[in-house]
Amino acid sequence: MTCTGVSKLLLITCVVFAVLFTTNSAITALPIPNPVLYLTGNEMFETGGKKFIRYRYDVLNKSDYPPEMFAPSPNLPPCGKNTKASRTWVDFYTQSGKRLYGFCALGKPADLNGIWFSLEIDVVPPSYVYIELTDRQTNTKYKSNLAETTP
Repeated sequence: MTCTGVSKLLLITCVVFAVLFTTNSAITALPIPNPVLYLTGNEMFETGGKKFIRYRYDVLNKSDYPPEMFAPSPNLPPCGKNTKASRTWVDFYTQSGKRLYGFCALGKPADLNGIWFSLEIDVVPPSYVYIELTDRQTNTKYKSNLAETTP
């Protein structure tokens, strides 16, 4: 084999490896991270003659979640009467694990910017809360950091 033939063979081998590694990395999905929760603010509101404080939150890394995680999933159990609840449900918990509130119909990852829970105005809030995203299709939970309840 001549030097030119070896060079061509080496070049072809490099191209094949480059294609294989590029294709392989494109197929391999990045792992889904735990949510990074943070408080965006509090607001008072009144309903049914009672006063409440709504604690509003956002998820910093919401763009890391694939849209299909929040797609309507009529093949999974309903959320109350909602037969098209999303694949992933989001629940708020106190730092000790008591469930506060949940969302079962978020339509896209960007909707994680408007999640909240509320307490009557005279109830002392927990110091910290966290959320869990439950992917009901894969039976996987993603637990956030502890986030404060005071600005």
